[in-house]
Amino acid sequence: MTHPYLFHAGEATVLAKEGQFTDAMPEILIGATDGPVGQAFANMMAQSKGHTAMFAIRACNQLVRPATIMVPKVTLKDVANIDLFGGVVQSATADAVVDCLIDGIIPREHANTLCIISLVWIDPRCAKDENLDKKDMYRTNYEATKLAIRRALNNEPSVDELIANRHRIKHDMDDWS
Repeated sequence: MTHPYLFHAGEATVLAKEGQFTDAMPEILIGATDGPVGQAFANMMAQSKGHTAMFAIRACNQLVRPATIMVPKVTLKDVANIDLFGGVVQSATADAVVDCLIDGIIPREHANTLCIISLVWIDPRCAKDENLDKKDMYRTNYEATKLAIRRALNNEPSVDELIANRHRIKHDMDDWS
C-alpha cells in the first residue's frame, strides 16, 4: 500500500477586499519527510537569488509543525516586500498550519513526520500601497493557506469534479479555449 501522506498538492485563491492588492494564492505540497516532498523541502534550504525561502514561524522560537517552508512566487527586490513576506504573510501561513492541526485537517500524530512547501504570492504593488490593509493581507493568506492544505489532504478537486467542470469553468484571467 502507498503511504497515505506521500505526496499531496493543493491550491486556493482568496480575493482581497475592494481596493487592495492582497489576493492570496498559495500552492501547497504536503507529504512525508522521508518521501519526495521531504526531499524537495530539504533541497529548498539553499537560498537562491531573489527567491529566498523561509520557515513559517508563529514567533521567534515557534517553528510550526508540520515544518513549513515558504517560497515567494515573485522576486522580492526590496526590504518592504521582504518585510511583508517575513511578517504578515509568514504569520498568516504559520497560524493556518497550526489551526489545521487544531481542526484535525492535519492529523496531530503526523505533525512531525510531514512537511509543507508553500509557494506564496505577494503582489509587488502591496509594498508601495500607502493604503495597504495588512489585516486583509493576513486574512487572505490565512484563509487561502488553510483551504489549500485541506484541499491537498482531501485530494480536491476530485477527478470527477474536474471532468464535470471541463467545459463549464474557464480560467479566471481569460478564456483561451
